[in-house]
Amino acid sequence: MKRVGVLASGRGSNLEALLRGESEFDSYRVALVISNVETAGALTIARAAARPAIVLPHRGREREAHEADVREALAAHGVEIVCLAGYMRVLTAGFIVSFGGPILNVHPSLLPSFPGMHAQRQALAAGVRWSGATVHLVDSGVDTGRIVLQEPVEVMGDDTEETLSARILEAEHRIYPRGLDLIARGEGR
Repeated sequence: MKRVGVLASGRGSNLEALLRGESEFDSYRVALVISNVETAGALTIARAAARPAIVLPHRGREREAHEADVREALAAHGVEIVCLAGYMRVLTAGFIVSFGGPILNVHPSLLPSFPGMHAQRQALAAGVRWSGATVHLVDSGVDTGRIVLQEPVEVMGDDTEETLSARILEAEHRIYPRGLDLIARGEGR
């Protein structure tokens, strides 16, 4: 069983999905949650699930110093795989290389389409009929790593950014635990 560290900045719904996924997949266990935001809902979710949860604020700190603290915490908890769950920081190439294990992210589009911020808004502006969710490995680019798993979501004619985002989030919750399971079992790499 692989030990997983989750980096989160927000409400924690993808963390919650990964925790629920543990009952279906025995290949991983969330061993640590780190947030850069003291008020992140992910911390409450982690603590309710009796998982170690720590805050490592980044404001006012050099990026390298902050990432060194994150690496140290991951190592102290024996983390082998990192999952980004609404982590609103771009990891440096130095962090990615020095961690040495797989780092996963879930993104609200069918990558390589609509990388970066506001993917749902980008999809609506482009007038596409399909968008979706992607689990991918993190590399030094923004949403450019190898795709592990995707799920399409139809874009409806009356969709707003909010309605499309809600349906894509449901897809994210379904595929993130499955994508993590593939990586934890050594498949999908």
